Amino acid sequence: MGIWLLAAFLTAPPPAALQSARDQQDRTALQKIIDESAAAAAKAPNDAGAHYRIALASSYLAEVALEQRDRKAAEQAATRGVKAAEQAIALKPDVAEYYRVLGTLCGQVVPANVLAGLSYGKRAKEAIDKAIAMDPKSSANYMARGVGNYYLPAALGGGPELASADFHKAIDLDPKNADSWLWLGLALRKQNKDAEARKAFEKSLELNPRRLWAREQLDKTK
Repeated sequence: MGIWLLAAFLTAPPPAALQSARDQQDRTALQKIIDESAAAAAKAPNDAGAHYRIALASSYLAEVALEQRDRKAAEQAATRGVKAAEQAIALKPDVAEYYRVLGTLCGQVVPANVLAGLSYGKRAKEAIDKAIAMDPKSSANYMARGVGNYYLPAALGGGPELASADFHKAIDLDPKNADSWLWLGLALRKQNKDAEARKAFEKSLELNPRRLWAREQLDKTK
């Protein structure tokens, strides 16, 4: 059981407004998208996709809150998203992406609330493992597993080297996935491979120059 944080992206590109708000760390815009998605889901309670859109937007908001070290806001967004993801799965249990998002959201609760780690960490790992089993060719699924391994200590079966392998797998499946390059840079930097980390951050920014967090990580790396 580990800390399975967000890897917040899709096999197909997410809606432009959602990704733009995430890239610019615009929490107000993300909250507006969540509220609008919730209103739509209220009108179509049996639409799994409507609940999924709430969950996805919530994962983006939690991701940004964690980047900005606002753990309380991250927990609130992730907890709301978990409920929406569970509803989507209950309505349509054969979609791997729903499990990936559920795993991502459960993982985002963990750093925000350590006491919740035992239950949410286990649920996160189970959901992401199921997503990979259902869709082993999804770059997003390996990205999500890599983030979990990044935060899980090597003594407990994780670590940056194992995470790097997942990120490389995600990149092999989708070389244009900017987030995979970003997290690969983080894993390399954790292994004191700063030169390689900078190249990964630079590649991430080449693919998505709007991502503020990627720019921050590059600036922090010698």
